[in-house]
Amino acid sequence: MHTVVVGTAGVTATDVVAVARRGARIELSEEAVAALTAARGIVDALAAKPDPVYGVSTGFGALASRHISPELRAQLQRNIVRSHAAGMGPRVEREVVRALMFLRLKTVCSGHTGVRPEVAQTMADVLNAGITPVVHEYGSLGCSGDLAPLSHCALTLLGEGDAEGPDGVVRPAGELLAEHGIAPVELREKEGLALLNGTDGMLGMLVMALDDLDNLYKAADVTAALTLEALLGTDRVLAPELHAIRPHPGQAAAAANMAAVLAGSGLTGHHQDDAPRVQDAYSVRCAPQVAGAGRDTMAHARLVAERELAAAVDNPVVLPDGRVESNGNFHGAPVAYVLDFLAIAAADLGSITERRTDRLLDKNRSHGLPPFLADDAGVDSGLMIAQYTQAALVSEMKRLAVPASADSIPSSAMQEDHVSMGWSAARKLRTAVDNLARIVAVELYAATRGIELREGLEAAPASRAVIAAARQAGVEGPGPDRFLAPDLAAADAFVRSGALVTAVETVTGPLA
Repeated sequence: MHTVVVGTAGVTATDVVAVARRGARIELSEEAVAALTAARGIVDALAAKPDPVYGVSTGFGALASRHISPELRAQLQRNIVRSHAAGMGPRVEREVVRALMFLRLKTVCSGHTGVRPEVAQTMADVLNAGITPVVHEYGSLGCSGDLAPLSHCALTLLGEGDAEGPDGVVRPAGELLAEHGIAPVELREKEGLALLNGTDGMLGMLVMALDDLDNLYKAADVTAALTLEALLGTDRVLAPELHAIRPHPGQAAAAANMAAVLAGSGLTGHHQDDAPRVQDAYSVRCAPQVAGAGRDTMAHARLVAERELAAAVDNPVVLPDGRVESNGNFHGAPVAYVLDFLAIAAADLGSITERRTDRLLDKNRSHGLPPFLADDAGVDSGLMIAQYTQAALVSEMKRLAVPASADSIPSSAMQEDHVSMGWSAARKLRTAVDNLARIVAVELYAATRGIELREGLEAAPASRAVIAAARQAGVEGPGPDRFLAPDLAAADAFVRSGALVTAVETVTGPLA
């Protein structure tokens, strides 16, 4: 099994995906253990002094003015975990919780939090054992970090609350720890606070969304090319010299992908009559511009994610010169903005994809294809309602594109009076990504059927490879009406798994 070694300099997006989605094991580097030990020494020294230090010998948030005596500090740290584990609503997905815990461990290992090495090792042990704390949908405002979600994770370290075992069964966390030989943590000064105070949930969801969108943007380039082919459109608009004079890198990549799919096509440039078509509709002709803008948005989001993956987000932080200083680095604005930006771009990609699908189904605009791609139009409805489903998904995408980060709601007796709502931005982006995969799947279903209905004209080699792979994966071709939901589910799985892109790349080589 792949092992991820956590040091002091942060982790990569690849590390996050490996731990969250593929169960990679975690080890702490010697450098991280040394940094943890050194920072803990600073905290212990400050804890022994009479002067109050926030998070070490005081209360939290709006209660920070109270000095806490030494005999109450362990209780203080337990209490912050228990009281902040106040989430409600449905359970958050296992991969999100694993990313959340792993990214908090990343910050702990930076040596800026003052947490003891044994606490960090317990976090790694819980992840390695496949124990997943029960975390709920609601409880984070994205400021002072993802407080309630991280608190539910910390509660598991204490042997309290509920968690899911590696067998998928939810049980008391204490039982699961005991079964795996993991001793519950006894928190000391600052440790409870350090386990709760970060942007880890929203960052983990950003990293995984980027992983998914990398596949979906390539898939959308492919389905756009298939639709252009089914509509007998012109591929001349994909010429690299046209995109070079508007030098957006994402646009050039999308156009190159589409051109690669269409290489050798016998359908492009033909028409159902002899009148030349000067231009295709915007949804076809401008596909590289829209998908390209989304790719450039992803590039910006990836840069933000890389910076955050290298960050140590906590309050207060331990500095190398021995100071323990309060700060505002936990504020989720940088991550929240790009989460919202990605949702906007995804909604627009879904919207243009649906417009192409609708064009394939309309006999007045499909250049000779049968109404709704039906076998016997009138007796058969064809893909009429598949487009309804796609339209419903697009409509929801537009609602999900409303920025969460434009909102703020004061909390903690006005101490936390401006919050990022980054967790909410991340949660709606996950839904948007799921919807985008379904929308692209419907276009795939319609475009492959449209190509197969063009009798006497041969599709491009890459298109034929897609059709063959899709049919083998259970995505059926033209014919009389049948129960469509299983076909659409198969198309969704084909897109989401990366099999669509893989089928193309067997002919074209790697897509951009």
